[in-house]
Amino acid sequence: MTVKESALNESEVAETDSADSKIDDVAETDSAESTIKDVGDSDPTESAIENASDGDPSEEAAPKTPRGKKSARRLRLSISLPSLVIAAVITALVAAVGVFAWLYVGAQHKLDAQSRQSDNNAHAERLAMDYAVHAAEINFGDLNAWKVKLVAGTSPALKEKLTKAGEEMEQILVPLQWSSTARPLVAKVRSDTGGAYVVDCFVSVLTKTVQAPSPLQSTATYSITIDSNKNWEISDVGGIGAVVEQK
Repeated sequence: MTVKESALNESEVAETDSADSKIDDVAETDSAESTIKDVGDSDPTESAIENASDGDPSEEAAPKTPRGKKSARRLRLSISLPSLVIAAVITALVAAVGVFAWLYVGAQHKLDAQSRQSDNNAHAERLAMDYAVHAAEINFGDLNAWKVKLVAGTSPALKEKLTKAGEEMEQILVPLQWSSTARPLVAKVRSDTGGAYVVDCFVSVLTKTVQAPSPLQSTATYSITIDSNKNWEISDVGGIGAVVEQK
């Protein structure tokens, strides 16, 4: 009995091992078929794409660097362009203000010069007209007052000249019993040379003498030079003699 049981046990063990071996063979066969199927079903293009996507991260970051630089450059350009426009506008405004200021100052200086010239002309014409009226008003009964007015406001050299002329004219005025009144008509600056104004004055004169008891109307013309550089002195007078001679 012992020998028979031992033989049976060995037979069962052998059958068990054989079954296990068959199971292993079947598993290996299934595994191989699964591998072949996977290989057959796989797409080379998809594999390449997956391999490319599974590549080195540095290769993916490489193309991003130029994009980053372009983006930064665009940002700098977008910031710089408005700044340049603003700077250009400010520069243009400053230039325009400078030009307008220069034009304004130039125009103001010109207006000031014209105003001074106009004032000087008016002053010279007023002085000349006052002198001409006083020189034309003569009263043979009070020639001393006329002589004083004749030299009033004149330069020393002209004063001496007019004093002598007044004494000579006295020899004519007294015998004629000269009496005249004057009314201003117009005075106009003829020239201005270095501050020396030559003024032409026109005076309406009514004259009576022993030869013409009825008043005679005439127009006397005086050419008077006034030097503004010497406190507006009268430096020359023409026409006084002609006033008497035309009568």
